[in-house]
Amino acid sequence: MHVHPEYEWKKITPDDGHYFFGYYDRNPWNCDGSRHLTLKAPQCERLPLPGETAEIGLLDGKGGYEPLTRTRCWCHQQGSMELFLPRRPDCFIYNDFDPEEQKPVARIFQIGKGVVGRYERPIYAISPDGRYGVSLNFGRIPRRGYSYADTPVPAERHPTDPDADGLWLIDLGTGVSRLIVSYRTMLERHPFRYGAEQAYVWLNHAIFNCDSTRLLWLFRQCADPARMTGCCWQTFMYTCGLSGEDAECVLPEVYWHNRISHQIWGRTPREVLVDADWRGTGHEVVVFDESRRPFLAERLSPGHGRMSHLVFSPDGKRLLSDSYPAGGIQELHLIEADTGRCTLLGRFRHEQPAGTIVEVRCDLHPRWSPDGKRVTVDSIHDGRRGIYLLELE
Repeated sequence: MHVHPEYEWKKITPDDGHYFFGYYDRNPWNCDGSRHLTLKAPQCERLPLPGETAEIGLLDGKGGYEPLTRTRCWCHQQGSMELFLPRRPDCFIYNDFDPEEQKPVARIFQIGKGVVGRYERPIYAISPDGRYGVSLNFGRIPRRGYSYADTPVPAERHPTDPDADGLWLIDLGTGVSRLIVSYRTMLERHPFRYGAEQAYVWLNHAIFNCDSTRLLWLFRQCADPARMTGCCWQTFMYTCGLSGEDAECVLPEVYWHNRISHQIWGRTPREVLVDADWRGTGHEVVVFDESRRPFLAERLSPGHGRMSHLVFSPDGKRLLSDSYPAGGIQELHLIEADTGRCTLLGRFRHEQPAGTIVEVRCDLHPRWSPDGKRVTVDSIHDGRRGIYLLELE
């Protein structure tokens, strides 16, 4: 089965293992577009075990692979958050576990030299200008396909000290980190705090906006973190500036429940992009200004109707939109932002053995190159997890 009869997709990873990059809200390429980060997993049948390592390396886009280092902090959905440092173009960071200090950290790897430093907290995302990283407590994430085996879920429903945990901003130049929004602040500004008082709470999906001035993240809660099958959690999307002082829940659970699957910043500093099924007719491409009151959303495109990871091209004129597997097939579409026109770029096989847990599925997680001319996805199209490349121009 060809991915598409017209578009020429190329697999750029070797056939000797399971290769993938991870999430869709980040750039896997170096500054000149000659190298693409990848993680080589030892298995894709179950969640990682404590102490189990994965390999991190570089792809040349032509099938060549160079292994560089290993990590104990990885998962099947987001890898190890490996990212190039925009202000140190020969360096990338990745999360790892320090066995002596028994905590996750972010290591700095310089190509040609090896590990040359570290940040004392694991990094979730890097600002586009390369000045800052954002961190959170990975151990509190009960969805273990998005967390690390060496950071077990705590028993406490709320952090023991809600003033000492939350969203952290890391200065990538100095390494200094500061807590900008605590759990206490988030709970105080929760739309209905009484609903979170007895719930287990956690944070994830923190992202910087396009001009590196604001952050978006999800505050989530559930009744029982040991039972995470199905969509049994509630979601509250918060945003703030880099000081954290204006932290606010801008999209509460009432907008999310069975209606939105993913979120990301849009083309302007205040625009947010979601795949919303608010009409009950299928998921559509929707944007809104997170600073506007009252809330007002705009539909850019009806899309393809299914839950999707959406991401704007660097110039903001197009979007990539994937789909979850249906009938053993995942689709990738290109959407024109001004007209809403949707073009199919490929259909990928996604067939896993019966009983495979959902946390190790392989989403496409489409990603643009910085020049907007190339797209990469993760796929098990040929039966083994790999990275596929499409040249758009």
